[in-house]
Amino acid sequence: MDDIELTFLKSLAKQYPNTAAASTEIINLQAILNLPKSTEHFLTDIHGEYESFNHVLKNGSGSVRRKIDEEFGLNLSDKDKRSLATLIYYPREKLDIVQETEENIDDWYRITLHRLVQVTKRVSSKYTRSKVRRALPGEFAYVIEELITEKAEIQNKEAYYNEIIHSIIRVGVAPDFIVALCNLIQRMVIDHLHIVGDIFDRGPGPDIIMDTLMAYHSVDVQWGNHDMVWMGAAAGCDACIANVIRFSARYGNLSLLEESYGINLIPLATFAMAVYGNSDTGVFKVKYDEKYDKSNLELDEKMHKAISIIQFKLEGALIKKNPEFHMDDRLLLDRIDHENGRIELYGKWYELRDKFLPTIDPADPYALSPEEEDVVKKLRQAFVRCDKLQKHVRFLFSKGSLYKIHNSNLLYHGCVPLDDEGQFKKVTLKGKEYYGRALYDKLEYYARKGYYSDDPDEREYGRNIMWYIWTGPNSPVFGKDKMTTFERYFIEDKETHTEKKCSYYRLLDDDTVVDRILVEFGLQPGYARIVNGHVPVEVKKGASPIRCGGKVLVIDGGFSKAYQAKTGIAGYTLVSNSHGMRLVAHKPFQSAENAVTTEADMFSDEITVEVYPMRHRVADTDIGADIRDQISQLEELLKAFREGLIPEKD
Repeated sequence: MDDIELTFLKSLAKQYPNTAAASTEIINLQAILNLPKSTEHFLTDIHGEYESFNHVLKNGSGSVRRKIDEEFGLNLSDKDKRSLATLIYYPREKLDIVQETEENIDDWYRITLHRLVQVTKRVSSKYTRSKVRRALPGEFAYVIEELITEKAEIQNKEAYYNEIIHSIIRVGVAPDFIVALCNLIQRMVIDHLHIVGDIFDRGPGPDIIMDTLMAYHSVDVQWGNHDMVWMGAAAGCDACIANVIRFSARYGNLSLLEESYGINLIPLATFAMAVYGNSDTGVFKVKYDEKYDKSNLELDEKMHKAISIIQFKLEGALIKKNPEFHMDDRLLLDRIDHENGRIELYGKWYELRDKFLPTIDPADPYALSPEEEDVVKKLRQAFVRCDKLQKHVRFLFSKGSLYKIHNSNLLYHGCVPLDDEGQFKKVTLKGKEYYGRALYDKLEYYARKGYYSDDPDEREYGRNIMWYIWTGPNSPVFGKDKMTTFERYFIEDKETHTEKKCSYYRLLDDDTVVDRILVEFGLQPGYARIVNGHVPVEVKKGASPIRCGGKVLVIDGGFSKAYQAKTGIAGYTLVSNSHGMRLVAHKPFQSAENAVTTEADMFSDEITVEVYPMRHRVADTDIGADIRDQISQLEELLKAFREGLIPEKD
C-alpha cells in the first residue's frame, strides 16, 4: 500500500472509525445494489408551457396511474382509479371539490387515507428506509413512517393502524395529511428527472418551470438552443438579448420579461414609438393566444420591428468579428437596395415586404444608431442585473451541460454535426479543429467562460460562442445550415425561408452512423442508445419516435401548442424503470382546472421500447458502479484496520 492510498484511507477512517462502522456500511451498500433500479423520467422541448409540464411531472407520464393499477387491480373501478389519480396530481384543488360535494366527509377521508397509504407503500418499496425517511414531509414524518412500515393485517397491529387513521380525521388534519401523502407519492414515483433541452420560449411560463426544477429533488438538464440564447442574454451577449426580446415580442409574450422577470422594456418601447410610430409594422405581426392583451398589439408590433432591426445589426457585427463562424451568408443588410426597396440573394432580386428602414445606414448598415446604442446598453444592464434570471441561469449551469451519459443513455438536445457521408463535421474554434464529443466539450467550455470568466476577452468570446450555439450552422443544438429570420420577415418567396437540416436527421436509421456516434461518446453499441429531442415527431405523416431499431429515441415533448397541429399529438416523453423503457404519447393538455373537474389525464398511449429479461437492479446502473467503488474502498479500509496500519477508534 503506497503513501497516497494510505492517506486516502486515513481520511475515510474519519467517517468510518472502526471495523464495525466500515463493515456495517459495506453490508448496507451491498444490500442497496440488489434493490430495483429507480425510475427515470425524460422530458424535452417544454417551451414555457408550464401547465402541461406540471401535469406531466405530477403524473410521471402515467407512472402514478400505473402504480394505482398495480396496487388495486380489479378491486377498484376505473372511475375510482381516475379519481384517486387526480387527487394525487392536484390534492388541494380536488379536496376543495370533494369537501363541497361529499355528504359524509369523514368516511371519504378514511377510505381515501387507506388507499393513499397503500399507494405510498408501493411507490416507496424499492427504496431504503433511510431514503424514504429523508423524503417525508417534516410535519407528518413520524406518522407517515408508522403507516407505511407497519402491516395492518398483523395481529395486535390492526387496531393501532386504524387508530392512527381515526385520530388523523378526529383532530382535523386529514386534508393536510392527504396533501402530504399525495406530494410524497409524486416525489417517490420518479427518482430522477432528465430535461433534454428547450425550457424557454413560446410559452408563457418558463420562469415557473425553472422555479419548479430548482425545487425538484433530483434533476439534470441538457441545454437546448432556446435555453442557450437565454443563458447568453443573462451573460450580457447583446445579440442573444435581442433574440430573446424579439422572440417574446413575436409570440405576444413580452409580459414574461416585464412582469415575471422585471426587465424594463420602456427604453425599447419609447424608441420604437419615436422611430416607427407613424409607420405600418404589419410585417412584424404578433402571434398571440386568447390570454393576450390586444390593447398592447400596436406597441408590441413596433417594438417587435425595432428589436428585429437591432438584432440583425448586432448579429452582423458579431459575424464580421468572428470569421471562423463561416456565417457570411447571414450578412444581409449590406445587400439591400434601399432606393428600390429590394434585396439581392443567391443571385436574384427580391422585393422587401417592409421598405421603411430609417435606422439602417447604407454606408455602414451594421452600425447601431446612437439611439439604438442607448437602448442596447439599457437592455443589457436590465438582463445582467435581473436577480431572478441570473438565479435561473446559474441553476442551468450547475445542473446542465450540452450532453450527458447516464445509465448507457446518451442524452443531447439536437444532433451531432455530420457531413453528407455521415462523418463528423470539423469545426474551427480559435484556430483549432474539433468534432464529435470534443466539439461538444469545447463549446460547453467556452459557454461557461462566457458567463463566469473574469477575463474580458475570454468572456466576450464565450458570449459570442453562446450566440453561435443558438444559431450557428454547425451548432449541435441548432442543427440547420442557417436561421432565416430576416427572410421570413422581409421576403414573400417561401423558398428563401428554407432551413436545411443537418445530415444527422437523414441518417438516424443508419446503424453504422449511430454506432459511430455511440463509440465516439465512449458507449458500447448494442447496449446503449441515444435520447434526443428538438425536432417534433410528425405522427400525422407516419413518423415514429423510435429510430434505428430502437437505438435512437426522439422524444420532442410537443408541449408547445404551435407544433400540435403539425404533429397530431402533444409529443412524447420517456420513462425508464427496473422493468424496461416505454415511450408515452400525450394528448393536448387543456388546463389544470379541466384536469381536476373532469378527471381527464394527458397521456393517451404507451409504446414499449424494451422489456428487460431480468429486472434491473441498482447494481446495473451508474450509481451501482459508484457503490461498488465505495465497497472496494471500505474493504481496503477493513484490511488496513486488521493489519494495524490504521488504528481503530471508538
